[in-house]
Amino acid sequence: MRVHVANHPLIAHKLTYLRDKRTDSPTFRRLAEELVTLLAYEATREVRVEPFEIETPVAPTTGIKLSSPKPLVVPILRAGLGMLEGMVRLLPSAEVGFLGMMRDEETLQAITYANRLPDDLSGRQCYVLDPMLATGGTLAMSLKYLVERGADDITAVTLLSAPEGIKALEAEMDGMHVPITLVTGAIDDHLNEKGYIVPGLGDAGDRLYGVV
Repeated sequence: MRVHVANHPLIAHKLTYLRDKRTDSPTFRRLAEELVTLLAYEATREVRVEPFEIETPVAPTTGIKLSSPKPLVVPILRAGLGMLEGMVRLLPSAEVGFLGMMRDEETLQAITYANRLPDDLSGRQCYVLDPMLATGGTLAMSLKYLVERGADDITAVTLLSAPEGIKALEAEMDGMHVPITLVTGAIDDHLNEKGYIVPGLGDAGDRLYGVV
């Protein structure tokens, strides 16, 4: 698994305000959307393209266009929805699928409760959106879910990651024989006893949408 930390002053600037507990939900949603667009620029460096013949006002030339089948963007419900708009702004022709997963707060294990994905993902590049890579359980289960359906190139995009989560994800995906890339805004210090990233930014879903 390849890990890419998108080290950029604008990313660090936006992350600072996302971390601040005084940032309200509307501002948090806007900043998350802006941050994901910056992360998406890094995440799509290896997006598949093919030659495309066009004519400029001056002469014929060969450009490129996204290859078929189109990339699939998969936000992990519910917090991943807050990242979707920022991703499709940069990749508007992508198709979107949804995967609902939640973490059991006692066992810290991921549970699948919703699936809106094509049955066959053969030959598809997939971009998985999940704000926090904490214990790694939710993201690992999501990636395996996609691999089982034929995805052959997966990039996970997170706002923050914990070292423990990265290590767990690498272990879980070892032997999958599918290229996996993690693009994240920062790698934080550690997880606390409740499985939250430290210093982190709290519960991303609650900060995006409120406590429900």
